[in-house]
Amino acid sequence: MPALPDVIGYAAALLTTASFLPQAILTIRTRDTAALSLSMYGIFTLGVSLWLVYGLFLHNLAIIAANAVTLLLSASILYVKIYNSLTRRECPHTPEER
Repeated sequence: MPALPDVIGYAAALLTTASFLPQAILTIRTRDTAALSLSMYGIFTLGVSLWLVYGLFLHNLAIIAANAVTLLLSASILYVKIYNSLTRRECPHTPEER
């Protein structure tokens, strides 16, 4: 039987990673990144990368798995955001701005 700290770690990893899914799915489907901050996603993706490296150093599967999945999702959103910014394809926020 797993130790309580391990159970808590896996539960936290599952919940925080799952909470990121709706934004990732919406962004990938719609390609609308106008309301997303490029600096926030850049910093967030870098932070998740460092958490992944940290997990690798510790050989902690909960940290590794959660951050590997979150890195994939955040990097996908960051890619779409950068692509939209460079090609000026960002959708306006409101109908008045269209």
